[in-house]
Amino acid sequence: MEVLRIDQYLRHEAYGLGVVTSSNVDRTTIDFETHGVKKFITSIMVCELLPGQAPNRPKPSRSPTRKAPRTALPKPVVRDN
Repeated sequence: MEVLRIDQYLRHEAYGLGVVTSSNVDRTTIDFETHGVKKFITSIMVCELLPGQAPNRPKPSRSPTRKAPRTALPKPVVRDN
């Protein structure tokens, strides 16, 4: 396999569809739809290059986390002996 262009769309036998995020003579990094980012040795990587451009994936939305309301702690009971 040769150095791939960034945003190249491809199919890997084990990981499925993915998009090249970086590639050089030594390493190629691919972001797969269902398996996340994986790194490969470029010279021995086996994949099928697909025509066209990868479809745009929506970015995961990050909704703000909701915290439980703060409640006042009960006052300690002090007993005089």
